[in-house]
This record gives sequence, structure tokens and C-alpha cells, in this order.
Amino acid sequence: MILSFHPCFEADKNLLCAGREPDADDLAAIKAANAVILPQGCYRSLYEIAHNNCRYVFPNFDVRFKYAGKIGQARLFQQKNVPYPRTETHLNVDAFVGHYGGFSAQPAFDFPFVLKFDWGGEGYQVYLIQSASEFKDILQAARNFEDSGHTGFIIQEYISSNNRSLRVVVIGQTVISYWRVQSNNQSFYSNLAKGAVIDTDADPDLQEMAVKSVKAFCSRTGINLAGFDLLFSSQRKNRTPLFLEINYYFGRRGLGGSERFYEILTTEITKWIDSLGLSLSNG
Repeated sequence: MILSFHPCFEADKNLLCAGREPDADDLAAIKAANAVILPQGCYRSLYEIAHNNCRYVFPNFDVRFKYAGKIGQARLFQQKNVPYPRTETHLNVDAFVGHYGGFSAQPAFDFPFVLKFDWGGEGYQVYLIQSASEFKDILQAARNFEDSGHTGFIIQEYISSNNRSLRVVVIGQTVISYWRVQSNNQSFYSNLAKGAVIDTDADPDLQEMAVKSVKAFCSRTGINLAGFDLLFSSQRKNRTPLFLEINYYFGRRGLGGSERFYEILTTEITKWIDSLGLSLSNG
């Protein structure tokens, strides 16, 4: 029996766990299932109860929850020894102050550098810091966030990249890449939500290089549903793709929209089920 918690994938048994914690009925269904399909936005609690009680679970979110947030991802990139911009992680402002010896201290990065809060996506809660006064202001903002329960940030070297980043999307065995290009030279962001546009054709050699790196990384980590952001430095002769971020819930415009995304996802889930020697009784 195939069990689906995903509202857009119909299996032998279908449940919804959106907006609530899993209960005894969910646990019983998971234990009776041969494989479980989960939504992208599932809680850690649902993933863990599925992972601990069923042999086969899609997607594989092991590293999503083990290396949570941007701080966790920096640690993952370091452990897997993949290229990424030089990065410091700080669990809170006090940790930064303790490391550098003062609230007004400047981190060991030349201006400009990038500060990213441990949460947020699509370019939000990401800042290009160009002066000591800007940095002091953002540290105060971090203090304010901590008062509301949001903690942690990373400081990262700024990589000049011709105002573009590469998104590589992994959906099962399907891998799609495209550039996100910011035409506004005054804008630091290359996110679609911040005004960037999609370019699927430019520099196919660099896209191929990045796709190869992402596939190797996924092979080592088990990731089978995510959008990776990578940069190529415009100032370094070594054209190595730098891992920037992993997005487990990502936009779909670059894939052709939500309908196309769900077509690909449904096909890949079905192929995954077939690869296990299982089948949908309703199929």
C-alpha cells in the first residue's frame, strides 16, 4: 500500500496533515504502508514519524532537518567539502560579540560583505553590507529579531557574479537549470522575487558544470527534491560553481509554472515507486 500525504499525488491511501501535528491514525497508516509520499512543506514531526516507521519515504529530507537553516547548510557544505563562499556562522549577536570582542567590532571580511539571517528565502532577510554603520544597524536588527524568537545569522564574502545566479532544481531524477539575471545594476539581488529575469540558454558549459556538481552532491546526501542556488565568480579565473543555498520549497516560474512542476513531480514519484518494485493498486 502506498500512502500519500501530498494533496496533489493520489495514492492507495490519502491523508492530509497540513497545519497540524501527526496523530495516532497517521502513525497507524504509516506503519501499514510500503512507501510514504510527503509534501514539500511537511513538518519535521511528520517527516520523522514517517522516516522512523516506513522503509521508503519520498522526498528524502534527512539533511533538510539535520542541517536546518542557512547555518546548517553552511555546515553541510563544509562537511561535504564542496566549494562555497567563505562564511562565518553566529547563533546570535552575543556569539558574534564573544567572538570579536565587542558589538561595534568589524568581522574579518572586507566591505562589501553579505549578511543573511538564518531564515527567509527569495532574497528576503539577505543584506549587502557596505559600511561599519550599516553593519551596526543590522546587528541591532538581529537583536530585535532575537526578542521575537528568531535567532542566528551568517556572514559571507561577497562574490561578484555579473548580477546573476544559477538555479538548479532537482525533482527525483529530473534536473533543470536556469540563470536568474538582475538587469538593474543597482540591485544586489538575483532572485525572481526581487526583479530578476530567467535565462535558460546562456553559458550552457557553466550550467552543465553546475548540474554535474549538484548531482554529485545529491548522490552523497540523498537529496531528491530541492532547488540549489550557485554562483560563478566574474573575477576569478577558476570557473568553479560555488554552492550558495538549498531551497527545499522553491518557486516554479523557471520550471514553467506550478502545473508543469506537478506534472514532473507526479512522474518522478511514480518512477520512484516503480524503482522500489512497488506499484499503485489504483494505477
